[in-house]
Amino acid sequence: MQFDRIIRDLSQLNANLYGFAMWTKEEGLQFHRFQPCTRCHNGYSVAKAFTTTAIGLLWDEGKLDVGDSLGDILHDPAWKNVTIEHALTHRIGYGQGHLDIDVENVNTYPSQDYLQLALNFPRPYSPGSHFQYTDAGFYLLSRAVDHVCGEKMDSFLRKRLIEPLGFQEIAWSRCPLDFPMGATGLYTGAEDNVKLSALYLNKGVWQGQRILSEAWVNLVENRNYELTPMSDTLRGKMGMYGQGIAYSRTHRAAFAWHAFDEKRHGMDVQKYLADLTL
Repeated sequence: MQFDRIIRDLSQLNANLYGFAMWTKEEGLQFHRFQPCTRCHNGYSVAKAFTTTAIGLLWDEGKLDVGDSLGDILHDPAWKNVTIEHALTHRIGYGQGHLDIDVENVNTYPSQDYLQLALNFPRPYSPGSHFQYTDAGFYLLSRAVDHVCGEKMDSFLRKRLIEPLGFQEIAWSRCPLDFPMGATGLYTGAEDNVKLSALYLNKGVWQGQRILSEAWVNLVENRNYELTPMSDTLRGKMGMYGQGIAYSRTHRAAFAWHAFDEKRHGMDVQKYLADLTL
């Protein structure tokens, strides 16, 4: 079987893999655990793909547009010219990263109000003019979801995405005011994350049920909202220490994996999948 070959190959990588999942229409969902471990692991920036999907669900409902002002949504006139799309593409205007709770000591933050920390952080560049990867933008998107739909993003996603896709155990890291971080801290299993990859692979459909519009999937791919090209045949999102989700329409397959590898050998999984022949 192809899956068995892939697992044998991945076992040879020095990537400290925990689990790897693959989905195809023909074989369904297959999962392998490489070592004893818990079901859920931090996906780090893979969380941003879920936040992007929350925006897509609201976009499908006509409750927001990617051109909408974050300032209007969050009631801050100083942010009027910053749009949802600017946040999705890391072009808010920041000159450095911010609110990266994975590497920063949150006890040194001057306030427990992360919304105000993000809104008040210096923005030396005009919105849209400068790329700066930052977790703060996706925290702002998490808060925007709450402002638009009236419930916290994880609660919204549970009803609209997590339960329809049949996820098992799941948890989000939250700020001191109890809002999900949006950019990181999403604890799941690879056997569940692969369902999000498959959802985008199938243009918004999971097991015959439409979850996202094909128009949103096309927009994500055309404008590179987090699920970006990894090769000519592969698109997906990586986390900080070698976690990832990916899909290939060439191979008609979706993938997800969890690892923890400070030396970034986890990138070898991405390279392997990019070169994969099925």
